[in-house]
Parts: sequence; C-alpha cells; structure tokens
Amino acid sequence: MACQLPADCLNEIFEYLEIDKFTLHSCLLVNRLWCEISVRILWRNPFDFKFDRKRSFKIYSSILSTLIACLPDESKNFLYNNGIFILTPTSKPLLFNYASFFKALSIYRINTMIVNVLKNRPYSISVDKNSLVANEIIKMFANQISSLKKLTYYHSYFYYKRHFNISFPHFPGARDLSELCCGSDLPSDFFYQLSQICHNLQSISIDFRSSVTDELKGLISSQNNLKDLNLSAFDDGSWTDIIPAITKHSHTITKLKFHSDDDISSFSFISSFSNLQELLFSFLGGVLEDFIKLQYVNFLKLQVLKIPYECPKPEYVMKFLENNGKNLKKFYTGENNKDLSLSIAKFCPNLKSLFVIFNDDEIDVLKTILINCQYLESIKIWCGTDYLSEKEVLETVAKYSPNNFCELKIHHITNSDVSPDDLESFFICWERRTLKKLSFTIIVEYQLYCGYNNLETLEVIKKYENLGTIKYVTKSEEEESEEEEEKF
Repeated sequence: MACQLPADCLNEIFEYLEIDKFTLHSCLLVNRLWCEISVRILWRNPFDFKFDRKRSFKIYSSILSTLIACLPDESKNFLYNNGIFILTPTSKPLLFNYASFFKALSIYRINTMIVNVLKNRPYSISVDKNSLVANEIIKMFANQISSLKKLTYYHSYFYYKRHFNISFPHFPGARDLSELCCGSDLPSDFFYQLSQICHNLQSISIDFRSSVTDELKGLISSQNNLKDLNLSAFDDGSWTDIIPAITKHSHTITKLKFHSDDDISSFSFISSFSNLQELLFSFLGGVLEDFIKLQYVNFLKLQVLKIPYECPKPEYVMKFLENNGKNLKKFYTGENNKDLSLSIAKFCPNLKSLFVIFNDDEIDVLKTILINCQYLESIKIWCGTDYLSEKEVLETVAKYSPNNFCELKIHHITNSDVSPDDLESFFICWERRTLKKLSFTIIVEYQLYCGYNNLETLEVIKKYENLGTIKYVTKSEEEESEEEEEKF
C-alpha cells in the first residue's frame, strides 16, 4: 500500500507552491485530499494576477461565474428577478464553497471584474445592475468568510460614483484582519464597524484625499500591535490630523512609507519611532524640509532607507547617514550628488543593496563604494548619456565588487555602449572570480526600448546564460518600480 502523507504535512508542502500556480493546478487532479488542500490555497486570493486584457477577461469570467454559483438561492433569485443572468460553470452543485476560501478581498478588483465581464453581455447591464451584482457578492463574502486576512477598499470616483453604489455589510470574519488598504474618504460607519471588531491589524495603508474622520482615528488607535504603516496624500489630502493616533504606535511600528505629490505633509513626528527598521519617502515635489530635524535622529534599528524621487538636500542625507548608516542594509535614492555617493562608502559599510545615480565622470566613486562596502550583493546603476558608461561599469564591477556580489542591474538611458567582445570579457572574468551566478538585469525605459540592439551581443548573453554564469532578466522601468515596491 502506498504511503500517504497526512493532511497537515501536505498543506505545509503546498504552501511553498503558492507562487507556482501551474503545479498547484496539477495537484487538483491527484486525489480528493490533494484537491481539497490545493483548492483552498488557489482560492485564497484568486485576484492576485497581473492585468492583461485578453487573459484577464478569461480569468475574470471564470471567477465571476463560480462566485455566482456560490451565491445562496435568495441572491440568485434576486438577480434573476432584476434581469441579471450570469451562467454558472455547471448546473450541478459545486464540489466546494469557493467563496469561503477567500482570505484576501479587493473591492476594486471585484468591481473591475463585474464591469469587464458584464459589459460584453449581449444584453445591456445598467450601472444599477452592476451595483446589485457587487453587493450580493460582497454580502456573500461577509456571511461565508470566517477569517479574512487582507481587505483592500478604495473609494474611486469612476467605480463608485458612475458604476457602483457599494454597501459594505457587517463582516464578522474581519475580526482576524491583519492588513487593511483603504481610502480616508470611505463612509465613517465602515471605519466604526472595523474598530469594534478588528484590533490586530499588522499593516495599514491609507490614501488621504479628504478630511480624516474620528472613526478612522479610532480604528488606528484601537490596534494592539501595528507594525507597517503606509500613508499617501494627494490632491491636497493630508495625514496631519491623524498623527496623534499614529504616534500611539511609535514603539511597535517597524515599517513606514510616505507618499505625496508635495511636501506639505509633516513627517518629523517619526523621530520617536524607536524600533523603526524600514523607511520610505516618495515625494513628487518640494524639498522635504522636515528632514532638517530627522538628520540628527538616531534610528538604532533602521536597515532600509528609500528616497526614490525628490531628495532632501544632500548635506541633510549625509548627516543622516553619518548617524544611521552603519546598520543600513539597503539604500535607494534618486539623487546624483558626488559627495552624497562618497558618504555612502564612508558611513554605510554593511550595505547589501544599493541604488544611487552616478554622473558620467564618477566611475572612481563607484569603485570606492565597491571597495568599502564589502557586504554589497546588489547594485542598480543608470548608464548612458550624462551617466556612467556601461563598459566602465562592467570593468569596475568585475574587478572591484566584493565576494558576495551577485546582482547587477543596468538601467539603460540610451542604447548600450558595450560591444559583444566587451560583454564576453566581463562574463569570462566573472566566471573566474566567483562561483556565484550573477543576476544580470537590464531595465529599459517605459515605452522606449533602450538597450542591446546588437544581435551578436544578445548571442553572447544567451551563451553565458546557458552556461549558468548569469541569469539574464529584462524589465521595463514600470516593472522594476513595482518589484522594488513589493520588496520594500
């Protein structure tokens, strides 16, 4: 008799396969036990896929028809009586109650699914009917999901004023919520309801576009162990009114992100966040004047600092690095200042990952960083007009990068200046100097291809990829930004 692993062991194994949807789908066909375990993982967050017009419509259609089949008879009859007819996958009862498996809900993705699928129906679906479908599905989730872990709910004008009128029901399963992504302009009763049952949020992301309600403040204040906070302020929105509720969690929050289209929102209050490990400032305008105060603060546990757009004055950042650089593992800045770059080499000896912009005459600065930062594993560098020559970068990385270095990201501003021979010399040198495979990533400008246009160059890359010397990846600027955000 064949040995069969117990369900808890299989579940632990299948958890590792979550990112490999193809393999998980294969597990559905092995036997009943494997099917029961893998289907729960596949349906925890079926909306977790990258949008592609043709592929997404097929996925949305499949998910919506399955969810309609999961609706109670009362809801099905209600939709039918209102002239809404959506075919289900089968006329027979479903094998599972798929709706109950959801652990992550995005109201936006639910609404997007309904709009995309129903607009292609041969009969007309009105705005009101879209709302009827959405509300019945959300009501079903509220009744059937016993433990919701993530909720995403933003009040978009396009979807909620023109296409949807959403009524968020009482949701007992939200008591286990650990991650909330929402807008500050949601109805106050939504925040009040959550504040009464939900006290263990680990992560909160808020998009500020209107005034802050007392109910939202109450929700934030009522959390027991908040660790991750993401604040975005656009269109004159501000998080200033919510600062007292945030500072209550100054000893538990370890990860902070600030996003804004100007610098009017205050963030100097984070000086009291003694356990901060990761910090991001993503401001599209202004000069981050609040950084004047932060430059002198010691964050003893800070390991990640990202300032991708508007940067404070270099002298402020340099002073900040003098106080906090020793513990930094990752530093990301869109600044191209020589003194700042040299301060990285001086104050950040334990860096593992770095992005900083070098001017075209600063190859020696890159060399200094590679020599001084002996734990460096990954670096992203802009190459092209006004920036470093890629040929010089390859020569410098091959000669001076530390032993653990394994990821080189080249962001092409213009077409590459390296010849096939230059690239081959670099790969040969890499083969000799280390046993580590190099992740060789090329980042191209969004909607404008700048990179390797020479067929011989691409053949050299393919050759050493086949030999196992490198792992070659090409990404658009947009994809790279998304990946960086996910890593952070």
